Amino acid sequence: MCGIAGAMYFTEREPSEQLLRRMTDVIVHRGPDDSGIWTEPRIGLGFRRLSIIDLQEGRQPLTNEDETVWIVFNGEIYNYKALRGQLQDKGHQFRTQSDTEVIVHLYEEYGAECVKMLRGMFGFVIWDRKKKLLFGARDHFGIKPFYYSFGPDQFLFASEIKSILAADETRRSVETEAFMNYLTFQYVPEPMTMFQGIRKLPPAHTITVRADGTMKLSRYWDPMFEPVSRPFNDYIEELREKLKDSVVHHMQSDVERGCFLSSGIDSTAIAAHMRNIEPIRTFSVGFEGANNETTIARETAEALGTEHYSRLISEKDFFDSVPKAIWHQDEPVADPSAIALYHVAQLAKEHVTVVLSGEGADELFGGYRIYREPLSLRPVSWMPLLMKRFVHKLVDKLPAGLPGRNYLLRGTTPLEERFLGNAKIFSEEMKAEIIRGSDHLLHQYKNPIQIAAEFYNRTRHLDPVTRMQYIDMNLWMPGDILMKADKMTMAHSLELRVPFLDKELFELARRIPANYRLAQGTTKYIFRKAMEGIIPDFILNRPKLGFPVPMRDWLKGGRGGAVLEQVKASGIGDYVDLAAVEQMAVKHRQGAGDYARRLWVIYVFALWHTTYMLEQPGASYAAANS
Repeated sequence: MCGIAGAMYFTEREPSEQLLRRMTDVIVHRGPDDSGIWTEPRIGLGFRRLSIIDLQEGRQPLTNEDETVWIVFNGEIYNYKALRGQLQDKGHQFRTQSDTEVIVHLYEEYGAECVKMLRGMFGFVIWDRKKKLLFGARDHFGIKPFYYSFGPDQFLFASEIKSILAADETRRSVETEAFMNYLTFQYVPEPMTMFQGIRKLPPAHTITVRADGTMKLSRYWDPMFEPVSRPFNDYIEELREKLKDSVVHHMQSDVERGCFLSSGIDSTAIAAHMRNIEPIRTFSVGFEGANNETTIARETAEALGTEHYSRLISEKDFFDSVPKAIWHQDEPVADPSAIALYHVAQLAKEHVTVVLSGEGADELFGGYRIYREPLSLRPVSWMPLLMKRFVHKLVDKLPAGLPGRNYLLRGTTPLEERFLGNAKIFSEEMKAEIIRGSDHLLHQYKNPIQIAAEFYNRTRHLDPVTRMQYIDMNLWMPGDILMKADKMTMAHSLELRVPFLDKELFELARRIPANYRLAQGTTKYIFRKAMEGIIPDFILNRPKLGFPVPMRDWLKGGRGGAVLEQVKASGIGDYVDLAAVEQMAVKHRQGAGDYARRLWVIYVFALWHTTYMLEQPGASYAAANS
C-alpha cells in the first residue's frame, strides 16, 4: 500500500522536486518505507511506499524498458502473477517481481482497456511519453482513493486531498453543495469533496488528460445486479468456493498479515478461511457496556484458534483521537465507527502490516436490517401511487408519536425518496432549521434525492431490495465504508484488504435472487447458510453490531457541553445557525429527544473546519501523528 501524488502542466514547464516533496511528505503515513520522484517537462510523479510485495525491487515511480511509460500506483493486484505470465508469452520483459510493473506492460499491450483485466484495489497514474498524455484509474469498487484538481494550467492528483493542498495552499474554501449533502449522508457523495475545486475520481472510472489541457472521464464497469434463478444449493457451493479463492488471493504478501474480528459473521468468515491456511492474529476493539464487541470477538477467536488481541476504548481515548482521525480523513465522515476503526488499526499495526476485513458483505448479500423494510411495508406499498399520496397527506396531519403513523408515512413514501442509503441524518426540513441562508441554498443545489435518482433510474427493472443494495454500492460503500477503511488504516501505515469486494466474487453475488438473500426472517440468508460448518454456530445468526459507539450517553453528560464549545469555536457560524445547534444539544441532554447523530455530524464538520480552514496543518502534523 502506498501514496501517490503528482502534477501535470499544460506547457513545457517542469514540476519542481520541491513541489513533489511537499505533496509526498504530507502523506508519509501512507508509505513510510521509501519515497520516489520523477520529473520531466510537463509532468512530475511522486510516491510514498509501504513495502508489501517485492520488498527489494518494487520502487516507484517505475517505468518500462525504453522509459516511454511511467507509473505511480497505490494498491494491490491479486491476479498479477497470471497476468505477468500472459504478458511474458507476448514477449514482454520484466525487471521486477512487483504487481506495479504488470500494470505498465498491460497498458503497453491494451491501453485504457488494461483496467478491465485487473483484479484488486488500485488508484494509479500512467504517463505516456509518446502520446504526451496522463492516464489514471480507480478500482472497481472504490477501495482506494483518487483525488484530482483540474485547472486551466495544470492537473494535480493524489491519494489524499492534503497532497493537493500542499501543492496549492490557496485551495481552502468549503464546497457548499458538498456540505448540504453531507448533512444528509454523513459523508460527501462522490465525485464531490468538501473542498471547492477538488474532486474524487469515482469508482470504476478512468481519467485521461492530454497535453492540450483536455480531460475525459470514462466508466469501465458497473456493479449492477442481475438475479438469475438457479437452485439454492448450487449458489451455496459456488459461494463457498469463490470466497475461499478470494481470501487466498488477498493473502498474497511478503509481510505478516492478520484480520480484524468483530462480533459478526463477515469478519469471522474471513478469519476462519485465513486460519485454515495459516496461523493468524486477530484484532478487535470495543466500549464498556452491554454491547462490548471484544467479549464476543474473543470467544470467536478461541473457537477459531487465532492469536487474539483486543482493546477497550474509553470515552477520553475516543474523543482525544477524533482530531487526528479527522485530519487523516481529509474531509468529514461522521460515522462514529470510523474512530473505533482508527483504534483497531492502531492496535493491529503493533503486530502486522496487512489486515483483511469484512467490508462489503452487507452490500453484496443484503446484510443491513433496513433491507427488510420493503417486506414489512407490503401491507401498504401495494396501493396505487395516487392513493399513496392521498393517504400520506392524511396521515401526515396526525399527531406525532401516534402508533402506526411512522409506518404509514414510510409505506406511502416512494422508495426513491425513502431510502438514500444507510444514513439519512438531516432531512431537507431539518436543514432549513439549522443552515444559514437555507431559503436560497435548499433550492439551488443537487440534493440527495436527485443524487440517488441517477442510480434508481438504472434499476427500474429490479426488486426494491436489490435497488437498495445498488444505491449502497454506489453511494454508502465508497463514501462511508471504504473511505473510513482506507483512511483510518493508512493513518497507521497499515494495509487493509477486503476479500468480499473482489470482482470475481461479485460476479456470483450479483446473480443471487433477492429471495435467497432475505429469507427466514433474516438478512444475508444464503451467506449464513454457506458458512455453516465453516464458522462457529453461535456466530451464524448473531445480529450485526458494527462497532456500537455509546454516543447518545456520552453527549448527555459533560462531554456534550465540551462538544458544543468546540462547535462554537470552529468558525462554522457562516454555515450553521449555532443557536439552533445549541438548542439541539440542550434537548438531547434533557432527554427531550435523541439528537446524537445530528450533533455528531455537526461536530465532525466543525472539527474538520477547524483543522483545514483555520489551522491548516501540513507535513509536520503528519510526522507527529503517524
